[in-house]
Parts: sequence; structure tokens; C-alpha cells
Amino acid sequence: MYIEKRKEGKKIRYFLAHSYREGKKVHKFRKLLGLNLSPKKLKERRNIAEKLILEEIHKYKIIKSPLDIKLSVEEITNLKKLEKKIPLEINHLSEKDWANFSKLFTYNTNAIEGSKLTKKEVKEILDEDKWPDKSKEDIAEAFGVDEAIMYIRKTKEHISLKLIKDIHKIVFKNSKSFAGKTRKKGEEVVIFGGNGIVVHEGAPQTRVIYLLKELIEWYSKNKDKYPGLVLAAVIHNQFENIHPFADGNGRVGRILMNNILIKHGLPPININLKNRFEYYETLQEFENNQNIKPTLDLFLKEYKKLKEDLKK
Repeated sequence: MYIEKRKEGKKIRYFLAHSYREGKKVHKFRKLLGLNLSPKKLKERRNIAEKLILEEIHKYKIIKSPLDIKLSVEEITNLKKLEKKIPLEINHLSEKDWANFSKLFTYNTNAIEGSKLTKKEVKEILDEDKWPDKSKEDIAEAFGVDEAIMYIRKTKEHISLKLIKDIHKIVFKNSKSFAGKTRKKGEEVVIFGGNGIVVHEGAPQTRVIYLLKELIEWYSKNKDKYPGLVLAAVIHNQFENIHPFADGNGRVGRILMNNILIKHGLPPININLKNRFEYYETLQEFENNQNIKPTLDLFLKEYKKLKEDLKK
């Protein structure tokens, strides 16, 4: 860190500055210390500013790169064997199966985020256009998720900035004014647990697009190398780490996850509301340790439950 001086007439404005490189991009942190400071005051304010800059650097580094994930040939082979044990095959799903999946997924993915609609109400909304006396926002998002499932079934695109924004726009077009738009300047995400402790910090708003592009590039380089389960897990978990939208990241991330699975010839996954705490733990394990095994274990658990649910 170093002191910058800027002359303004007879005055001198002091800054504490620090540069941080990320790939080809250089981020510069700068804190104003004051005008015409004495050496003593300059030292005092520098000490305070150093702590503030270090906190900001920590926030910039907190979102680890998916490029850190490396799988051996043996691990990849074992994961491909696991895929063959999935108790469902996408080409065996009938249109009725897809319709049932969409209702099941719509109920659970919205309920995880606080929707008060019951399974029965979601079914009546989507099958009969019968609206209960519930939140209009919840009803709009039920239609939105169902439409987004149809969208990812039809699109040939795996992942892109446009696809991510399109999914968000489809789900929230009738409930959120910022549908399809990533966080604006100054919009930061901090999620607290029930005990008041910070459990997740989204990427700083200034890094959102950079990190999404990095994730898209990682997928492009590895889509023919890693099994679909791994690709879906990494894309979903890293997307949730980045948290590009002011709201709706969970639903978009789970729809994006299913898009990756579908594109690799695998059936979609429904994260059951009853498993939401296990789901949160898998996200924490990835964020803190870059460990995708808990996510893969949850995927396989959900596949077994989905097979049972589609028979009902």
C-alpha cells in the first residue's frame, strides 16, 4: 500500500492506495485520508484505511475460482459410472413426466425461497389457471418457473450471460421490476444465519460480470472433459457464490443447474424442500473448501426420490 498525493491549489489531498491483480484485470483500492494532514494525523488515518482496504480485498478474494477444481482420471471415471446408476433416463421421460416434474420443481424451488403456495395450489395454478387467495407474487413466480423449465428444454444454449439473464427475466417478469437485470452499483449481498452470523457474502457488484464470464469460460473449457453431474454442480454452486441478482439467485441457479444436466443427456433434479438445510450445507462446503462431493451426494439422493415422485 502506498500514499498518493494530489495537489489542489495550495492544498494537498492524501489517499491510501493499493492495486490487486485478478487475471488480466487490475483492481485499484483507494481511500481518502484527508487534506493537508500532519505526519501524525496521516499515520493515524493510514492505519485505519489499511484495515478497510484489507477488508475489501478479502471480499474480492472470497469468491474462489472454479478453475481451482481439478479431478483425476480415476475420479472422472468413477463419476461417469455413478451417472450410469442414476435411476432415471432423460429419454424415458414422457411429456406427462415433464409436466409432473415441472409442478414438483416449481413448488419446491419457490418454497425454499419462502413461497406460501402448497403443492395442491401449484398444481391448480399450472393445470387449471385457478388462483388461490395467496400472494400474487408467489402465483406469478409459479408461472415463471414453469415457463423457465419449458425454456431450458427448448434452448440449445448451455450457458451464457444472455441465458442467465433470460432465465431470471422469465421467472420474475411479473413480480420484480429488475427482472433480467444483474445487481446495480451499490447493491451488495450479505446473508445472515438465524444466529446473526454472516453465512454468505455475494461477490462485490463490480465483480459480478467478470466472475460470470470466468464461470462461462470454465464451462466452455471443461464441458467435454468432466461428467455432467460435475459440470452442473460447479456451475450451480459458483453461480450461488457470485449471487449476481438482487433477488432470485437460488431459483435461477437451480434452473441453470438443470439446463446443464439436460444438455448432457441427464434427467433434471428437484431439490426437495425437506432437504433444504442439507442443500445449504453443500453450498457452504463448496464455498469454503471447493468440495463438490456433498453436492453430488445430494444430487444422487434427489434422483432416487424423483423417480418415486414421478410414479405417483
